[in-house]
Amino acid sequence: MRKHEAHPSRSRAASGRNFIGLRVFVVEDEAMVSMLIEDTLADIGCSVAGTAARLDEAIDRAASLDFDLAILDVNLNGVRAYPLAEVLAKRGIPLVFATGYGAAGIPNELRYFPLLAKPFQQRDLESALANALACKAAH
Repeated sequence: MRKHEAHPSRSRAASGRNFIGLRVFVVEDEAMVSMLIEDTLADIGCSVAGTAARLDEAIDRAASLDFDLAILDVNLNGVRAYPLAEVLAKRGIPLVFATGYGAAGIPNELRYFPLLAKPFQQRDLESALANALACKAAH
Protein backbone atom coordinates (compact mmCIF):
# COMPACT_ATOMS: atom_id res chain seq x y z
CA MET A 1 0.00 0.00 0.00
CA ARG A 2 1.37 3.42 -0.96
CA LYS A 3 1.68 6.09 1.68
CA HIS A 4 -1.10 8.25 0.22
CA GLU A 5 -3.54 5.32 0.26
CA ALA A 6 -3.10 4.70 3.97
CA HIS A 7 -4.62 7.86 5.49
CA PRO A 8 -5.69 10.32 2.76
CA SER A 9 -8.42 11.98 4.83
CA ARG A 10 -6.03 12.85 7.65
CA SER A 11 -3.87 14.99 5.34
CA ARG A 12 -6.85 16.79 3.84
CA ALA A 13 -8.38 17.46 7.23
CA ALA A 14 -5.11 18.84 8.54
CA SER A 15 -4.63 21.13 5.56
CA GLY A 16 -7.96 22.92 5.82
CA ARG A 17 -8.02 23.24 2.01
CA ASN A 18 -9.95 21.21 -0.47
CA PHE A 19 -7.97 20.17 -3.54
CA ILE A 20 -10.04 17.04 -4.18
CA GLY A 21 -10.38 16.41 -7.87
CA LEU A 22 -7.83 19.03 -8.94
CA ARG A 23 -6.06 17.65 -12.03
CA VAL A 24 -2.37 18.53 -12.03
CA PHE A 25 0.21 18.23 -14.81
CA VAL A 26 3.66 17.61 -13.27
CA VAL A 27 6.75 18.63 -15.27
CA GLU A 28 9.86 17.49 -13.42
CA ASP A 29 13.08 15.96 -14.76
CA GLU A 30 14.15 14.15 -11.58
CA ALA A 31 12.19 10.92 -11.12
CA MET A 32 12.41 10.88 -7.31
CA VAL A 33 11.21 14.49 -7.03
CA SER A 34 8.40 13.77 -9.49
CA MET A 35 7.29 10.78 -7.41
CA LEU A 36 7.38 12.90 -4.24
CA ILE A 37 5.23 15.57 -5.90
CA GLU A 38 2.81 12.94 -7.22
CA ASP A 39 2.48 11.27 -3.81
CA THR A 40 1.98 14.59 -2.05
CA LEU A 41 -0.65 15.62 -4.59
CA ALA A 42 -2.47 12.33 -4.00
CA ASP A 43 -2.26 12.89 -0.22
CA ILE A 44 -4.20 16.15 -0.58
CA GLY A 45 -6.79 14.77 -2.98
CA CYS A 46 -5.42 15.85 -6.35
CA SER A 47 -5.07 13.61 -9.36
CA VAL A 48 -2.04 13.65 -11.62
CA ALA A 49 -3.28 14.30 -15.15
CA GLY A 50 0.12 13.53 -16.61
CA THR A 51 3.85 13.93 -16.23
CA ALA A 52 6.76 14.98 -18.40
CA ALA A 53 10.51 15.18 -17.86
CA ARG A 54 11.62 17.19 -20.92
CA LEU A 55 10.40 20.51 -22.32
CA ASP A 56 9.46 19.15 -25.76
CA GLU A 57 7.56 16.28 -24.16
CA ALA A 58 5.83 18.71 -21.76
CA ILE A 59 4.73 21.03 -24.56
CA ASP A 60 3.30 18.08 -26.52
CA ARG A 61 1.46 16.68 -23.50
CA ALA A 62 0.16 20.09 -22.43
CA ALA A 63 -1.58 20.37 -25.80
CA SER A 64 -3.44 17.08 -25.35
CA LEU A 65 -3.97 16.66 -21.60
CA ASP A 66 -6.96 17.90 -19.65
CA PHE A 67 -5.66 19.53 -16.46
CA ASP A 68 -6.48 22.37 -14.06
CA LEU A 69 -3.00 23.40 -12.95
CA ALA A 70 0.64 22.65 -13.75
CA ILE A 71 3.72 22.32 -11.58
CA LEU A 72 6.80 23.16 -13.63
CA ASP A 73 10.37 22.47 -12.64
CA VAL A 74 12.19 25.59 -13.84
CA ASN A 75 15.29 23.71 -14.97
CA LEU A 76 14.65 20.59 -17.05
CA ASN A 77 18.07 19.04 -17.65
CA GLY A 78 19.54 22.47 -18.34
CA VAL A 79 16.57 23.71 -20.41
CA ARG A 80 14.31 26.37 -18.91
CA ALA A 81 10.58 25.63 -18.79
CA TYR A 82 9.57 29.24 -19.52
CA PRO A 83 8.25 28.59 -23.05
CA LEU A 84 5.74 26.13 -21.58
CA ALA A 85 4.84 28.61 -18.83
CA GLU A 86 4.10 31.24 -21.49
CA VAL A 87 1.84 28.81 -23.39
CA LEU A 88 -0.04 27.89 -20.22
CA ALA A 89 -0.39 31.55 -19.20
CA LYS A 90 -1.94 32.38 -22.59
CA ARG A 91 -4.39 29.50 -22.10
CA GLY A 92 -5.29 30.78 -18.63
CA ILE A 93 -4.00 27.67 -16.86
CA PRO A 94 -2.54 28.38 -13.41
CA LEU A 95 0.90 27.08 -12.65
CA VAL A 96 3.50 26.77 -9.93
CA PHE A 97 7.22 27.04 -10.58
CA ALA A 98 9.23 24.47 -8.63
CA THR A 99 12.89 25.29 -8.18
CA GLY A 100 15.82 25.02 -5.86
CA TYR A 101 17.32 28.24 -7.25
CA GLY A 102 14.84 30.87 -6.05
CA ALA A 103 13.04 33.50 -8.10
CA ALA A 104 16.13 35.31 -9.36
CA GLY A 105 16.19 33.71 -12.82
CA ILE A 106 12.47 33.82 -13.51
CA PRO A 107 11.55 36.40 -16.18
CA ASN A 108 9.67 39.44 -14.88
CA GLU A 109 6.58 38.68 -16.98
CA LEU A 110 6.24 35.28 -15.26
CA ARG A 111 7.01 36.30 -11.68
CA TYR A 112 3.37 36.52 -10.67
CA PHE A 113 3.18 32.71 -10.66
CA PRO A 114 3.78 31.12 -7.23
CA LEU A 115 7.14 29.58 -6.47
CA LEU A 116 7.58 26.23 -4.73
CA ALA A 117 11.06 26.13 -3.25
CA LYS A 118 12.77 22.74 -3.25
CA PRO A 119 13.00 20.92 -0.95
CA PHE A 120 9.41 21.41 0.18
CA GLN A 121 6.92 20.15 2.73
CA GLN A 122 3.29 19.25 2.04
CA ARG A 123 2.09 22.56 3.47
CA ASP A 124 4.41 24.41 1.05
CA LEU A 125 2.87 22.58 -1.91
CA GLU A 126 -0.63 23.25 -0.60
CA SER A 127 0.14 26.95 -0.22
CA ALA A 128 1.61 27.16 -3.73
CA LEU A 129 -1.44 25.43 -5.21
CA ALA A 130 -3.81 27.74 -3.34
CA ASN A 131 -1.83 30.80 -4.49
CA ALA A 132 -1.84 29.60 -8.11
CA LEU A 133 -5.60 29.10 -8.04
CA ALA A 134 -6.09 32.50 -6.42
CA CYS A 135 -3.80 34.04 -9.04
CA LYS A 136 -6.00 32.60 -11.79
CA ALA A 137 -9.11 33.99 -10.12
CA ALA A 138 -7.51 37.45 -9.97
CA HIS A 139 -6.60 37.50 -13.68
